Amino acid sequence: MATENQWRARKIQAELSKLGIKVSLATASRYVPRTKSDPTQQQRWMTFLRNHKDVIAGMDFFVVPTVRFRLLYVWFAIDHGRRRILHFNVTKNPTARWVIQQLRETFPDEPTHRYLIYDNDAIFSSAVTSAIKSFEINPKRTAFRSPWQNGTAERVVGSVRRELLDHVIVLNEDHLRRLLREYVDYYNAERIHTSIGDAPVSRPVESRPAPGARVVGLPRVGGLHHRYVWREAA
Repeated sequence: MATENQWRARKIQAELSKLGIKVSLATASRYVPRTKSDPTQQQRWMTFLRNHKDVIAGMDFFVVPTVRFRLLYVWFAIDHGRRRILHFNVTKNPTARWVIQQLRETFPDEPTHRYLIYDNDAIFSSAVTSAIKSFEINPKRTAFRSPWQNGTAERVVGSVRRELLDHVIVLNEDHLRRLLREYVDYYNAERIHTSIGDAPVSRPVESRPAPGARVVGLPRVGGLHHRYVWREAA
């Protein structure tokens, strides 16, 4: 099927289902012949990201184990231009319907984003794609095994793990949601992103109020991080 029709895994999975053969998307993709990467295609994608970054959002999932070894799923959406996390939520049982509800909460009004990038996770089904289109946003699904195409979202996952989850033990869903809420507030309003030289919600530059003023650190996210400000000596 792959060689005769140039089909990818999702198309093959659908065709096999019509023959009464049920296989997972991961299984189908495992047997699709790998093709050599096209450097022009990568260049076109990078050009697209660069030219439209202010109107692109990305969404993704990551998994967090609890102290009892139960798995929680974190969904989030992020703005590419300012690196602002638009919305997040936690669930024990992710479904397409649940993702669609998160999208409604992320884009409640007329959207300022024209494109939404997401990967080939089975949860991001045709129903999710249709919902994205109904919000007047263009869905942009990445190629198989190409996390770099949604690199902004992938980097957020790495930051959350290094800067938060590697330092705490998650007790339950409510605990994880509270931890992430504190981190996202810090991430959006105070954490400096080197790619933009600022916080996503722009931080004003503080002038030294007096010659004797000194820099002090204000703890954030339970003391894991700090925001630094000027304070006049007592």
